[in-house]
Amino acid sequence: MKRLRWVILLLLLVALIAWFALPGIVEHRFNKTLHAGPYPVPVEARELHRRLVVADLHADSLLWGRNLLGRSSAGHVDLPRLAEGNVAIQAFTVVTTSPRGLNIYKNSEATDNIKLIAMFEGWPPRTWNSPKQRALYQAERLRNFVRHSKGELVLIRSRKDLEEFLAARDAAKWISRSGADAVAGFLGSEGAQPLEGDLKNLDDLYAAGFRMMAPTHFTDTTMGGSAAGVNKGGLTPLGREWVRAMEAHKMIIDLAHASPATLRDVTAMATRPLLVSHTGVKGTCDNPRNLSDDELRAVARTGGVSGIGVWDTATCGSDAQATARAIRYAVKVVGVEHVALGSDFDGGTTTPFDSSGWVLVTEALMKEGFSEAEIRKIMGENVVRFLMETLP
Repeated sequence: MKRLRWVILLLLLVALIAWFALPGIVEHRFNKTLHAGPYPVPVEARELHRRLVVADLHADSLLWGRNLLGRSSAGHVDLPRLAEGNVAIQAFTVVTTSPRGLNIYKNSEATDNIKLIAMFEGWPPRTWNSPKQRALYQAERLRNFVRHSKGELVLIRSRKDLEEFLAARDAAKWISRSGADAVAGFLGSEGAQPLEGDLKNLDDLYAAGFRMMAPTHFTDTTMGGSAAGVNKGGLTPLGREWVRAMEAHKMIIDLAHASPATLRDVTAMATRPLLVSHTGVKGTCDNPRNLSDDELRAVARTGGVSGIGVWDTATCGSDAQATARAIRYAVKVVGVEHVALGSDFDGGTTTPFDSSGWVLVTEALMKEGFSEAEIRKIMGENVVRFLMETLP
């Protein structure tokens, strides 16, 4: 009996260590930065970057257990680093399912890693088996960060919210003659899994603040095929209803991870501008995860934008210049008005810099020969225009 008690105590100790330590260990393994800040650049690039409105269309930071209000040595995004990067608008995209052995070629929905993350990070039991509850819990985390940020983090739900935020940010910059620290966040869902096959759940997600959703992530869904799914088909009949419901809610449809057939189907029936939150282009990095020229054009024809990423699968590179080359290619295909930034920070990716290092992309775009007006559009003004056109 004495030996049994010691075994039980040892097991409890191991469980406690796993409960508190494992999430951090996992994140340090998956969300890597090749070069830690600060990021020195020439004065000209730094001064230009300070004048920009920087917008990033994709970061999965709410999945991890760290406090986004304080500086962390883990991951890519937190409020201090966003401020250092002069980021004005950050999309916080939630992940609710993720297959084991994740890859960009073929994934089955039979397995799910997010349940383990939810359990070890101490998420409420209601989240353990429900993608919808996982999405709502991550939205609640963002609202709590906003509540305790003393105005430095603002949640954007409408066009009016964005207008008021940008006006206040401009006023703060004018008064201080330097960068403003406040960041506007908006919620997106990486895949339609939180709907759990029922479009009525869209109402609950909208009420929680979600304004963007993709039909798929790394697996096929009841809405359509994923570029990394098993079947890679197009929109299902329910998926077509989903497009109409999204448009009725004035929610943004994100085609990142969509199969070519799904992208084709959505762009053919959409009546509102579409978005690809994070991607690369096959013209500089040819793999199934990235967009072809025809897909770039299909999104642009709706009035939409494609956010170019910074991770190696998107750029086939390991520095900001690789991102700038992908941007240059996309601009050549669809014009500067349809290209933006979509980092995929905290998405289990290895990136050349964290969110404090966006100035490196500004510098790289200058080296690519872009004008200040073009850099302004790419780094954020295109996203502002898009959101003004699409938010309720």
